[in-house]
Amino acid sequence: MNPPLTDWQGKTAWVVGASSGIGRATVLALLARGARVGVSARNGEALDELAALHNEAGQPPRVIVLPLDVRDAAAVATAHAHLRAATGSVDFVLHNAAMYDALRADAFALDTMLAHQEVNYVGALHVLAAVLPDFVARNAGHIAITGSVAGFRGLPKSLAYGPTKAALANLAEVLYVDLHARGIGVSLVQPGFVDTPLTAKNDFRMPALITPAAAADAMLEGWRRGHFEIHFPRRFTFWMKLMRLLPYRLYFPAVARFTGL
Repeated sequence: MNPPLTDWQGKTAWVVGASSGIGRATVLALLARGARVGVSARNGEALDELAALHNEAGQPPRVIVLPLDVRDAAAVATAHAHLRAATGSVDFVLHNAAMYDALRADAFALDTMLAHQEVNYVGALHVLAAVLPDFVARNAGHIAITGSVAGFRGLPKSLAYGPTKAALANLAEVLYVDLHARGIGVSLVQPGFVDTPLTAKNDFRMPALITPAAAADAMLEGWRRGHFEIHFPRRFTFWMKLMRLLPYRLYFPAVARFTGL
């Protein structure tokens, strides 16, 4: 469905949300395959540590540190401009920045809802605003967006997080429809439970929990195969996809039994 990404040598990738978890593991996987990687997140110290491990004195940097807050459109645009100036062009971008706080409707908090929207969804729009003009002008590039199985259907404790991930899935689908004929790749990454600082907040057993490195391997394999949707681990996401097919009269009792909530 997408042009396969099989050769990363000499390519420039930009990972937004790169300081820990899936983002950091993806940076390491891309570096291992020969890419140069721009790394962005709010935690500049973590990004500097990553660069120190992979940049050699006297050599062009393989890790370009671009700290930013995705809620700041100007900062995102400036980071993209710096990356293009340093590398000549950007071939690939992964929007992976996210926030997650468990929330249920009986404790509704508007500030929490809006904070998730600003980081998870509006942040993605800021990244798109930066990269799309160049991709469209060149009829080249690849946009990857990290969603979540929490966006498949409504789940308990996901009042703030789930709707933003559902919105990202719809956004990625429309981007694919509009950009595929131009030769621009679009992919939607749909993780299950991955052992990251975000999932560490959960107070329940997480089935089929995998490492960030395993997640990154699944993502690279999906991009190699040209997939639009990359979901993992399949032993968990398979059942979540089946749940998505259930009519509401069956879905609501099933999710209550599955989660105990």
